[in-house]
Amino acid sequence: MTMRNSADEIAQRSRQIIRGQKHLEGPMLPILHALQAEFGYIPDIVKPVIADELNISRAEVHGVITFYPEFRDHPGGRHILKICRAEACQSMGSDDLADRVRQLLGIDFYHTTPDEAVTLEPVYCLGLCACAPAAMLDGEVYGRVDEHCLSEIVGELGR
Repeated sequence: MTMRNSADEIAQRSRQIIRGQKHLEGPMLPILHALQAEFGYIPDIVKPVIADELNISRAEVHGVITFYPEFRDHPGGRHILKICRAEACQSMGSDDLADRVRQLLGIDFYHTTPDEAVTLEPVYCLGLCACAPAAMLDGEVYGRVDEHCLSEIVGELGR
């Protein structure tokens, strides 16, 4: 679904997604993940839909979305690049990698390049501690990332 969809189409698709997940125990996070997977972010227009479907307040929905940094309230870039910031990766040089990728892209964490190609996000463990430092590009995980590998990853983004 694209951002060109009308508010009614977004709300209707959101209800379908929510109804497919709300039977789960503690359905809020699976719903938010599914909505973000569908739209690329959590549109403001779906907050009241979630609240209505789960019989909770809009404030509760907003609180969960803003509490977890992995949920975006605005569209991300065509590519999402995540750099692990957990202790194991930091001890193996992820701070330097983070500085380098910010320099290469010209943006900071939680920002998107002006051409909307890449959104840069920190992540706090990709489960590759033995292969630190780690990064993830569009869901594909990379271990033992060094400056050369990072330059290749950024180069593949087709900016």
